Amino acid sequence: MKKAFKLIFVCILCLLLAAILGISYIVIFLPNVGSPETLTIQTSPERIERGRYLANSVTVCMDCHSTRDWNQFSGPLVEGTLGKGGEIFDQRYGFPGSFHARNITPAGVGDWTDGQLLRAIASGVDKKGRALFPVMPHPSYGKMDKEDLLSIIAYLRTLSPIENQVPDSKADFPMNIILHTIPTKAVYGHIPDSNNLVERGAYYFNAASCGDCHTKQDKGEKIKGMELAGGFEFPMKTGGIVRSSNITPDKTGIGSWDETAFVKRFKAYGDSSYQLPHIAAGEFNSVMPWTMYKNMKEADLKAIYAYLRTVPAINNKVVKFSK
Repeated sequence: MKKAFKLIFVCILCLLLAAILGISYIVIFLPNVGSPETLTIQTSPERIERGRYLANSVTVCMDCHSTRDWNQFSGPLVEGTLGKGGEIFDQRYGFPGSFHARNITPAGVGDWTDGQLLRAIASGVDKKGRALFPVMPHPSYGKMDKEDLLSIIAYLRTLSPIENQVPDSKADFPMNIILHTIPTKAVYGHIPDSNNLVERGAYYFNAASCGDCHTKQDKGEKIKGMELAGGFEFPMKTGGIVRSSNITPDKTGIGSWDETAFVKRFKAYGDSSYQLPHIAAGEFNSVMPWTMYKNMKEADLKAIYAYLRTVPAINNKVVKFSK
């Protein structure tokens, strides 16, 4: 009997030792995405303009890295805050920790090399090689055309410097360990030809990371089988909970929308006669940054629509807002 207990004890000890060694390896040696590239991005008006378009109307980097006015519909960006960072994504939104959008103006990343910025955006590690939680969707950005990412960086260099010290992000256990395993080396893609509408739509859909907000998550993990069916909850600062829409081609999603209706939904906020309504406490608001997406090119919106027609239809009627 004593031999059996001794054997059990030794087995448990070995398992604990293996777990400790495994965790130590993860924490010490990961992430491993390689050193940042040595590169200097050659700028041009065309490259900066491409970066401006992507950062403000497609990847909408400025959405999370600026301050939004939640007293107006869709939370437009507050003038003078472009890139200053500070937006918090924490347990209130189901995230496994407290993650802060950093200052990406020259005051915040001016001492980063172009290669370090590219590695952060495309592979998910900061200047010091520490893992970044994918609330900044680096797994998606790492699939973009490298030229597009270089254009975004070129544009970021033109932002007005804003002094704003942002707290460090902190992941809860066990995400603080798992986080080390998430960053991967970028596998850059290419912008598909304009004649291939569905593939081009898939490219811009990935760049916009639509799936991150339009898929319900549990502690930062997308719920399988509910891809793009909506239901992600956002507690609003003005009160109540707003949920992302189902954007699959189901009748509970956008199954009844044609291309014209889809494009019009985005472009409605670009009409010069449209005035953003004031949102009182407890009233419905939208997390969707319509005032940024309104400037997306019609051709790119049409491509995204074509791609969305090809995704699996999922029946999920979303309650858009509740107090």
